[in-house]
Amino acid sequence: MASSRAVPNLRFRQLRGQRSPGEFAALVRRAAREIGEQVACDARYVGRVEAGEIRCPNYAYERVFGHMFPGLTLADLGFSAREAVRGRAARGRTPRATEPYSTTEGTGGTGGTGAQGAHGSGSTFSFCSTNSTNSAFSTFSTFRPNSTFSTYSDEESDVLRRAFITGGTATAAAASLGFGPLPGAEALLSGLPRQRIGTSEVSAVEAAVRQIRLLDDRHGADGLYRRAAQPLRAAFALLDAGATTRGSTAERLAAGAGELAISVGWLAHDSGRLQDARSHYAEALATARLAGDAALEAHAFCNTSFLARDAGRHREAVRAAQAGQRASGQLGSDRLLSLLSLREAGAWAGLGDRAGCERALSRAHTLFGRGPSDSDPEWMSFFGEPELQVLEAQCWSALGDWARAARHAQRAAVLQDPHFARNLALYRAQLAADLARADAPAEAAAMGERVLDALEGDVESTRIRAMLADTARVLGPRRSAAGVAAFLDRHMAAAAPLRV
Repeated sequence: MASSRAVPNLRFRQLRGQRSPGEFAALVRRAAREIGEQVACDARYVGRVEAGEIRCPNYAYERVFGHMFPGLTLADLGFSAREAVRGRAARGRTPRATEPYSTTEGTGGTGGTGAQGAHGSGSTFSFCSTNSTNSAFSTFSTFRPNSTFSTYSDEESDVLRRAFITGGTATAAAASLGFGPLPGAEALLSGLPRQRIGTSEVSAVEAAVRQIRLLDDRHGADGLYRRAAQPLRAAFALLDAGATTRGSTAERLAAGAGELAISVGWLAHDSGRLQDARSHYAEALATARLAGDAALEAHAFCNTSFLARDAGRHREAVRAAQAGQRASGQLGSDRLLSLLSLREAGAWAGLGDRAGCERALSRAHTLFGRGPSDSDPEWMSFFGEPELQVLEAQCWSALGDWARAARHAQRAAVLQDPHFARNLALYRAQLAADLARADAPAEAAAMGERVLDALEGDVESTRIRAMLADTARVLGPRRSAAGVAAFLDRHMAAAAPLRV
């Protein structure tokens, strides 16, 4: 929500020149890709900057703007000093130019939080609530016992602690979405008259989605799932409380709650809780249908197809992927249609239908080759060439063409940005599995060792552990091959009970 003190950023508006906000946003995203950043810039973000609602961009945007306008400082771009926005001086802390993954988008010093920033898989968005006194935040230090949070900046540690809050009240749940105590939240509990849901609450729901995706990118799902259920409950409480809300706010709230359900469903999926995931995806689909939101419906069907394939319900996976393609037909996103075609290809492969798989793969490659567009959903930031390659690898693996699968998995692992630790570990686990079955035990063992390195570091994913356990089972009879015994011994020592 705009601050009453917002001052239009005329300098930034001058830099946009004659381009429309959407055209300028596309230039920002292109510049981000050139330096390896991923930001969710759209016309709305540009409008918020120009209106003065975003007084200082987060660090990802700062790097992108620095690339676009060499030699210009944030002040030259019309932004306020970071420490002034964050109220850092009052806390006696010195900003670090190298601190990653935080945002000052919002109205610093008043507990406000910005909802825009980078996103999804590959996001660089974090919360920036300025309230650092709530002792409930200290519970986040137990979020990942094996994590290496000590390597993060002090600021990011604060940001992460604010991401999820334990507690049973609606107020605490609302705070876990990033905007602190919610005016009227107690009414959700007591039945008192409810206040109107506004843009700040909706923005916080959207921010929670981005935060969950960011943490999943970096660490995997296992340590996140139960914490993420808290903001999900809060989001649907807001949706219920805002039943009389109309217009764009209502649409954003429904979309945000649905996307949050999908994000939490994915955490359940990746951590082996398939029934929980099915429930969350169904909740998102119902929300999409009630709201008439085709984009959310397509996303829900996309994840439902993936889940059905993993659960061995391949015909359901085909139907869900095809339903997603129908829902997304008018959205104008070739990349979304490409991903849904890959979901369909994987389902046909699971059924052993090579012809059906090849048709869907061909369609996916054609659509992907048309390139990204402004119509691509924000959540699809993870879907690039590496993901396309690994999804094709999974198809050939399901069809028993191990050597071909290994070639695609190898491409995925080579192309993947190491910053996305969870996805890189997944691609390597896929490669190790395919190499093991393609009669390359030494190479499979070496790749398995690299996956173990990730699992002993910051990555937690039951899905990846299960894949690696399967590789170890396949390599068991080949213990005498170079490197295999060492891998098997290390895997056995590191093995932990899988949560299902």
